[in-house]
Amino acid sequence: MCVRNGGKNRRQEGSDQLSRKIGAPLSSESRAASVDVPTFGVEEEFLLVDRETRVPTPCVSMVLKSAGEVLGDQVQAELFPTQVETCTRPVRTLQELRGELLRLRTAIAAAAAETGCLAVASGTAVVPAPGSFEVTGSSRYLRMAAEFGAVTDELGSGVCGCHVHVAVSCRDEAVRLGNHLRPWLPTVGALAANSPFRKGWDSGYASWRAMSWSQWPGVGPPPMLPDAAAYDALVDSLIAAGFMLDRGMIYWYARPSEHFPTLEVRVADVNADLDTVVLLAALVRGLTATLVGAVRADEPAPAIPDRLLQAAHWRAARDGLAGFGLDLAAGRPRPAVELVEALIERAAPGLEAAGDMDEVQALWRRVRLARGGAARQREAYRRRGDLRDVVDDLTVQ
Repeated sequence: MCVRNGGKNRRQEGSDQLSRKIGAPLSSESRAASVDVPTFGVEEEFLLVDRETRVPTPCVSMVLKSAGEVLGDQVQAELFPTQVETCTRPVRTLQELRGELLRLRTAIAAAAAETGCLAVASGTAVVPAPGSFEVTGSSRYLRMAAEFGAVTDELGSGVCGCHVHVAVSCRDEAVRLGNHLRPWLPTVGALAANSPFRKGWDSGYASWRAMSWSQWPGVGPPPMLPDAAAYDALVDSLIAAGFMLDRGMIYWYARPSEHFPTLEVRVADVNADLDTVVLLAALVRGLTATLVGAVRADEPAPAIPDRLLQAAHWRAARDGLAGFGLDLAAGRPRPAVELVEALIERAAPGLEAAGDMDEVQALWRRVRLARGGAARQREAYRRRGDLRDVVDDLTVQ
C-alpha cells in the first residue's frame, strides 16, 4: 500500500519534483532575469554520392582540394572517404548562422559537382553501396578500424550528424551543463531525425543513424559528473581500458570540446532543410543559455535513471518528430511535438535574451507541419518507389 501525503503518493511526489526540475514553466521574474547570450556554431557532415547512381562514392580528396581553396580549414575529411564535414565560424545571430550554412553548403555543392558527385544531407546512405569502404587513410582512422573491427563495418559508408557548439566560460561549466542538458537531448534528436533508410530499405526508425552510431565506443548520453577533473579522470580510465583510443573518441551526446571553449551537442542527424538546422541550433543555444543559470547557482541536475534515459533516446530514434517520445518527468510516452514545445518553453529565457523567440516559433510551425526529415524522405520514396528520388530531394544546393 502506498503511503499518502497531502493527497499524493510518494511516487507521484517524485514525479512532480522531477517535472519541476526538468520542464516546469519559469516565472515572469525568472524570465526577466539577465541571461548571457553566448556565441554558437554548427558542424555538418555530408555524404558524397555518385551523380548517376546515387551510390556513396569515395571522392572526398577531390572535393577537399576544390572546396579547400574557398573554405580553408572550415572543411575537412571524416572517418570514411565518402564523407565531408563543414564547420561554421562562431556567430551571434540566427541570420549570421543561416548565412554561414548557406555559404558552406554552396561551396561543398560546387566542389562535389566538379568531381561528378553530389553532397547529400542524410544521416545514412539512401542508396546502398555494393560493398564496404576502407576508412580515410589517416593513421588514426586506420588504427580505429583495426581496433574496433566489425563495429566500423556496421557504419557502412558513414553516418552523418549535425553538431552544435555553444561558447562556455570554462570546462567545469561545460561538464555541469551536460548534466542539466541530459533530459532534453532525446527531444533534440527526435527533432532532427533524418535517416530512415538502412541498406536500401526502410529501417522502421526515423533515425537509423542513431541506432547504428550507438554501437560505436564512446557514444551515448553524457555521464553525470561534478566537474572537469572527474570528467578527465573517467576519460583517462576509458582510454587506459582500450575502450577509446584517445580523447577524440569521446562521442557523448554533450561534451566539452577538445579544441574550442565550447560545449558540443552532437545528438542530431544532418538535415537537408535549413530551417530544421537553424531551429535546432537556436534551441540548443537558448536552452544552454537558460540552464547555465542553474549551473552557476549550484542547483542539482535532474537525476534521470540511465536506463530511462536510454529508453528515451531509443524512442526518439524510432519515432522522430512524427510519433511519440518519452516524457522523462512522467515516465510515459507523449507526442514528440509536445516535447519539443516543452523544450521551447524551457529555453524561453535564453531565446528571448537572444531575440530569437519569434523566429523560433515561426521555424517550429514550418518544421512541425513537415513532420521532420524522416517523414520527408519517406514521402519522396512513396511518390515513385525510387530511392534515387530521395537522394535528389536531399542533395545540397
